[in-house]
Amino acid sequence: MAAWVDDQHATSGQLPGPLAELLAGKRFRRDIAVTDDAGKRRFVATATLGVSSAVALLDASRSIPTAGDVRWYRYLLDGVRRFVASAAVAPTVVEVAGEWVMRWQVIPTPAWRSWAAVATGGAPSALLDNGGPEALTDLLAELIDHETRSRIATSVPRLGPPAPRSPVVRTLLPDTDASAPCAPARLAASASAFQRWNTSPRKDDHTLLFRLHEPEHDEPDGTWWTDDSWSVESPPDTEKSVATTESARWRLQVCRRSIDGHVAPVQPHRLDTEDLDELTTALATAVRAFPGLAQADPDRGSLDFLLPTSLAEELFATGAVALGEAGFAVLLPRTIAEVRPTLGIRAVPVMGGGAPAAMVGLREIREFEWRLALGDAPGAITLTDADLAELAHQKGDLVRVRGVWMRAESGALSRAAAFVTAQRALKADDRPADMGELFGLLTGSADRLPVPVSSVQGLSWLDDIAERGALQPSPLPPPAGLTATLRPYQQRGVEWLAHLASLGIGGVLADDMGLGKTIQIIALESHERSSGSTPPTLVVCPMSVVGNWAREFRRFAPHLRVMIHHGPDRLSSKHFEHARAAHDVVLTTFAIASRDRSLLGGQRWHRIVVDEVQHLKNVNTIAAKSVRALTSGHRIALTGTPVENRLEDLRAVIDLVNPGLLGSASVFRARYAEPIERDRDPAALRRLTAITHPFVLRREKTDPTIAAELPEKVDITVRANLTVEQAGLYRAVIDELMEALRDRQQRTLRRRNVLAALTRLKQICNHPAHYLADGTELAPGGVHRSGKVELLADTLTTLIDEGDRALVFTQFAAFGELLSGWLGELLGTPIPLLHGGLGRRDRDRMVAEFTESDGPPIMLATLKAGGTGLNLTTANHVVHVDRWWNPAVEDQATDRAYRIGQDQRVSVHRLICVGTIEERIDDMIARKRELSRLTVASGENWVSDLADDELFELVRLRDEAVSE
Repeated sequence: MAAWVDDQHATSGQLPGPLAELLAGKRFRRDIAVTDDAGKRRFVATATLGVSSAVALLDASRSIPTAGDVRWYRYLLDGVRRFVASAAVAPTVVEVAGEWVMRWQVIPTPAWRSWAAVATGGAPSALLDNGGPEALTDLLAELIDHETRSRIATSVPRLGPPAPRSPVVRTLLPDTDASAPCAPARLAASASAFQRWNTSPRKDDHTLLFRLHEPEHDEPDGTWWTDDSWSVESPPDTEKSVATTESARWRLQVCRRSIDGHVAPVQPHRLDTEDLDELTTALATAVRAFPGLAQADPDRGSLDFLLPTSLAEELFATGAVALGEAGFAVLLPRTIAEVRPTLGIRAVPVMGGGAPAAMVGLREIREFEWRLALGDAPGAITLTDADLAELAHQKGDLVRVRGVWMRAESGALSRAAAFVTAQRALKADDRPADMGELFGLLTGSADRLPVPVSSVQGLSWLDDIAERGALQPSPLPPPAGLTATLRPYQQRGVEWLAHLASLGIGGVLADDMGLGKTIQIIALESHERSSGSTPPTLVVCPMSVVGNWAREFRRFAPHLRVMIHHGPDRLSSKHFEHARAAHDVVLTTFAIASRDRSLLGGQRWHRIVVDEVQHLKNVNTIAAKSVRALTSGHRIALTGTPVENRLEDLRAVIDLVNPGLLGSASVFRARYAEPIERDRDPAALRRLTAITHPFVLRREKTDPTIAAELPEKVDITVRANLTVEQAGLYRAVIDELMEALRDRQQRTLRRRNVLAALTRLKQICNHPAHYLADGTELAPGGVHRSGKVELLADTLTTLIDEGDRALVFTQFAAFGELLSGWLGELLGTPIPLLHGGLGRRDRDRMVAEFTESDGPPIMLATLKAGGTGLNLTTANHVVHVDRWWNPAVEDQATDRAYRIGQDQRVSVHRLICVGTIEERIDDMIARKRELSRLTVASGENWVSDLADDELFELVRLRDEAVSE
């Protein structure tokens, strides 16, 4: 064997250590011409190696990167070792250079021939072009003899002395010159006998396999199975069928496949002792691969295994794969029907009629039944009561129905039958089915459905959802007493809400901010109260909008009696009930709903309306628990952002109005939230949309039927540079953050450090005085210390000179205080600041003054206090001084001005410091804004989870950030 090595590597000592040691002292010659991959002949440095050296070279190369040719030689060596280890070798006599010698040779079984064909097919071109198949045959012969002798060497110490006396045997042992002649005349005479012996392996070189047969049963009279239908002339004997199923035995037949592919059962009485011993050894290997076979009953007349049904299921599930991996194929019967069971719901016909059940609501669904079918609608085959009774007594994947064996994975068919039987038993006990339980099962949000639901028939509104994906409300006349003309989409909203109320189903009115959710509730109340006396409705909302609700009721429905339950002088329990009964609507706040939980919870309300329901997205707060505990016949949630930070917000909102519809928080998180938020799984998104769509009415300002009623909105991103002072502070915070991240002792506080640094960076982008909180002036002597504040001043003075008015939002109340005083001096007029510390009367007064024609030209507001529930269409400019992480929150604030009633073009200004974290966050928000209607990252926590290098890239200061 020759090892080809490049001249320079051979002479410069650049070979890897293991190879250098093996080739040390070898002389390289340049007298061998080889054909390279390009087909050109060239002379290369070569060293001639013996078989032992060549094998050592290949083994040494395993620890270093090697080319494909060397890897192929190793593959060849490993294959030879496997055959030698399996004792598939025998001695033979060959003629070498005119002398007869003893050598080890592989037995040419079909397995060897198959492997050799694959190996030679992948031989490197260097071997084929420089030696051809003969060289490969010679190499295999040398490797087989060498590896056999090496394997014997490991056994010689155990054999011990004395050495074999036979010179022929001695030539087959290790450390013997394989080419040394031994009794030439005798070897020459026996060469042909050795050849015949080695080329004629065992008579039956067959492959062992297994074939499974169904149990033999007597079919019930008149029963048969076809591909597309069941037909039953007489019901089967259930008890007999169950007993037969439990006692059934599946025959796992032991077979052999010959080289020509023919499969035949093994007949042990026709096997000689050697074949029988070989076969039983193989069966022992199969039992080790699939231990369940040891539990099977033996068949006295054959080697077959008789399996109970439970063991046959195990064979289908795991046993066939395990046997296949051990080299034993398993043939499974084609007659077993692989079925996919599905559930359906059907309305029970009305007594004496045949018409479907009347339209009923979620809480009152009673007249329906569960059905079990095989396959999908419309060709699904519905099982009868007799079929269910037969299945109810069977367990596992393999079951027998009407004389036919069928298999459903994970025992789905028998479990589904048990489920339907249990549901019918509950109906027999007259247990009412509530909406949470039923819809939890229908949508799969509860882990109690064994198989999917494929059809819903006969329940009118469920039919609408199943066929059209939404409810189909009936038209209503304009509500009596309403002093407003509803827009078409508002009229559709009132009809949808009224339809839900008639069904006892809660709804989420999720129109964009400013599209008139309040007027639609007022219209619904007017519609319902025109037909007779109705208990009062409770409206729960933020304190900032209680006054707005009261004004809207007085303006559009003066005939409705409205009571405000808020403030220190609100009615106590002694007088509350009497006053409540004299009113149609009671207005209260989230805080009062918590404090007066017992008082409000002790009343029966016609309806609970929760405005700005996103305030209750955390179901563990006292306010959320208090509102959920209120008793009413109907619930409506109002919000412009059903998903504010995460999909759990959506579940919390829908669960408030329709408890249990989306399952528990943990089930919802595993089934929907994590696949959608983390993986953007489109299938999970489609499922969630299909479930929630009927109960959420969402209209956006971009809808063609709505956009025409709103003026134009222009988004303007205005970029400012940092001053030198700001840049210095910015770099100092980054350096401090990076130092904290490098300190391993502070790594446990990583998230807190990151979030604190992000807040400081945003404060610095606003103004140094905001970050330092040292009481210094914003622009001493007219010299600006903040590029953003200077840009804000230019923007506001320009729009005021043009007669416009603006809302200015910041997330920091402290910064709002700084701006309020400074802008008041700059513009010569007091600038109000709306923040969370104001009482309701002060807030209402401030809003009323701003809406007056001679009110202040600018109103400052914090996002949390002024971002929801206000109607401030007096302003035609909205300025976001600092960026919030959630685009939905900014959109809510913008909608204070951009809403129905606005008749001017609205300009939205977003101030950003270039080269800072604000710019990168702006880019990220822009890319995900289209997804924000459904889900966004959870607050700022996603930033704290970034790796250190990603975090530095996010917050680092670019060169363009500082103005010259």
